[in-house]
Amino acid sequence: MKKGEIIIHPITTEKSTEQQGYNKYSFKVNPRANKKEIMKAVHDVFGVKPVTCNVINMSGKRKRERYKIGYTSSWKKAIITLKQGDKIEFFEGVQV
Repeated sequence: MKKGEIIIHPITTEKSTEQQGYNKYSFKVNPRANKKEIMKAVHDVFGVKPVTCNVINMSGKRKRERYKIGYTSSWKKAIITLKQGDKIEFFEGVQV
């Protein structure tokens, strides 16, 4: 996989914005990517060296519209921890 295909987009929720104070950044990533590929992609794209990477498979939620029942898409979330003093400039100034 190419580094542009691994990181889909950053997650900017209230919880993920609060975690930035602890040097943790959240991304939606390709479901086929593993931790090493995700860490390498963050290093290549943003120029910071991650310390750890936690990966969570988010299952799709059940949704109902009138009489039809379906599910939203499942996806993969990565929480990247950086060492003290490192920052990803993309997230600076983002408010939820």
